[in-house]
Amino acid sequence: MVYETTNRTIDDALERVFAGERLDRTDGLALMAQPVEPLAEAGAAVRDHFGDGTVDACSIVNAKAGNCAEDCGFCAQSVHFDTGIDTYGFLGPEKILEAAKRAERDGAQRFGIVVAERGVSKEHRPEEWTEVLESIRLVREECDLEVDASLGILTPEEAEILAAEGINHYNHNIETSPRYFPEIVDSHSFEDRVHTLEVAKEAGMDLCAGVILGMGETPADRVDAAVALQDIGISSLPVNVLNPVAGTPLAERGVEISTAEIVKTVAVYKLLHPESRVRLTGGREVNLEPDEQHLPLEAGADGLLTGDYLTTEGQSAGDDIEIIERAGLEPNQSVNEFDPEAVKARGRRAAAESPAETAAGTATEAAGNAGSANAESSDD
Repeated sequence: MVYETTNRTIDDALERVFAGERLDRTDGLALMAQPVEPLAEAGAAVRDHFGDGTVDACSIVNAKAGNCAEDCGFCAQSVHFDTGIDTYGFLGPEKILEAAKRAERDGAQRFGIVVAERGVSKEHRPEEWTEVLESIRLVREECDLEVDASLGILTPEEAEILAAEGINHYNHNIETSPRYFPEIVDSHSFEDRVHTLEVAKEAGMDLCAGVILGMGETPADRVDAAVALQDIGISSLPVNVLNPVAGTPLAERGVEISTAEIVKTVAVYKLLHPESRVRLTGGREVNLEPDEQHLPLEAGADGLLTGDYLTTEGQSAGDDIEIIERAGLEPNQSVNEFDPEAVKARGRRAAAESPAETAAGTATEAAGNAGSANAESSDD
């Protein structure tokens, strides 16, 4: 396939990507220095060449909120920071199934069970571990969804059990580059995260691992994170954009990122990961204006996290379908067929009456009714 943007650096990179060559750090740095418009064209060309013209939607449930012992500087759920979020224990299989059914109705292709803590431990919290497995089984039995999980650090035994239970993707974001990681997290290392991804992959699960942009990192850090993910081997690359929560260290720093930087990074990531889904996740609604949200999709992104996040609100699935269509793409329907027009109509009705319920919102309400409460980025 021949595609030209009239930018020699970009066109040379495109030619090599189409020929099956893996771009490296030097290429990534050179691309990041190019203008945003031809980069966006190149990202879209790579997606069109390697993809199927669809945008894959996933949805998550915050299965256990708050009181995490880790000190990730972006995270509202860390016990180290006073963020005012409500907390609750593990929701249990029936509540997680309820959230999964709503995600399925809203057109999600995959559903992630997320627990923000160092790790759901089979040894130290056997009752919670058992409930996680029961939840996975119940969702797989009753929904047409790929079931994913984000449960923190894993042992090889735990990873093998999750793979045997049918977990499709294991999510464990690296957040940023190896160089910048210690500026964001002190309670565990970059290597700890990579090790868990390696354990999950060895057990047979596909990997979903990505970054948070706008934490004060440099463009070189963004490239280095993507190169690290090349070495790990992923099939889904979530791109969060920091949505600073009051009380967290990163909210106090007041860092910002421009629309052009977001779009440029998405395009470069697609060139560095041509066969992976580059997925727009948390923070896009607060960092991009409503009439800008389609731009990363036009730059090569082909995945979304739809609905609410772990502790912050997202937007309705109907709004996301309209953004997908504005970018000239279609929602993925390979796992479960649904009517996009019906999803959009439900979203419009809900907006006229009250905020749209999403999978995460369903779980939050359920936890609140049980005497606890709440549900942010795929990280926060």
